[in-house]
Amino acid sequence: MKYNRLGNTELMLSAVGLGSWPFGGGYDWGPVDSNSVLQVVDAAIESGINWIDTAPVYGDGESERLIGRALQTRRGTVLLASKCGLIKNGSWTDHDLRPASIRQQLEGSLSRLKTDYLDIYFIHYPDPKIPLQESVGELARLQQEGKIRAIGLCNVTADEVSRAAETAPIACVQNEYSLLHPQKGENVFSTCRERQIGFIGYGTLCGGILSGKYQTAPNLRRADARNYFYKCYRGAAFEQAKAVVQRIQQVAQKQDCTASAVAVAWALRKNEVTSVLCGARTNLQVAKNVQGAEITLTAEDLALLEGNV
Repeated sequence: MKYNRLGNTELMLSAVGLGSWPFGGGYDWGPVDSNSVLQVVDAAIESGINWIDTAPVYGDGESERLIGRALQTRRGTVLLASKCGLIKNGSWTDHDLRPASIRQQLEGSLSRLKTDYLDIYFIHYPDPKIPLQESVGELARLQQEGKIRAIGLCNVTADEVSRAAETAPIACVQNEYSLLHPQKGENVFSTCRERQIGFIGYGTLCGGILSGKYQTAPNLRRADARNYFYKCYRGAAFEQAKAVVQRIQQVAQKQDCTASAVAVAWALRKNEVTSVLCGARTNLQVAKNVQGAEITLTAEDLALLEGNV
């Protein structure tokens, strides 16, 4: 496993981190077996992954509770990241980045994760009702109190990164970034580079589609997050994704690795990228994802993957 420094901080992140959205069992990811989650966390740590990303909105806190249980005896060996700003309200999700709410959300996360600090605390999405600087200011106060070590932003534009960085030191940005959807990552690269802010990509496999697991479009329920979030599981979008998967599989055959590993390696190819997040529900998926940190793609590989040949 490779490890990279996160922006201007002292934190060293494994090139692949463990994403935990499916651990919560919400958003129609399917039922969660708590023992399987514990096994996946074990497999991730044994493979060299040293950081785990979660959020209270993942299964209404269930993801955090399971991770807290898994790390109870080894908190100091793993970097923990969680988020604030999204709150479940029945079938709806509300934005709330009021300073008082941020503090309350953090205390809830700390309790569920069984820890007294977080290594990275992210704003999950900007709140259109609250100035971003006001929310970041509260994160800076929490950092001064020792409750969080580093401040992160998710799902932001380059302009939002710049505005936030004028209020407090921003350690990293976490945006969607994959071979299918590179724009949200690449749009902030120059700003992150100029301000020495780390970049973390999520959705590297687009909910699993870039692993090559779907030969035909899956019949997902309407509420399934893969339907509305990644927007590549239906109709013409699925056919376009399938063409990309075929190119990934060609490179995987040449590199003697899995398609997942190629998708991860592509996302890690840029110097701006500190780490990428990959969700996993089995030990085998962890192994496939981690392999991506060990692969060096050639110029020929990249040209093929990006459709330039």
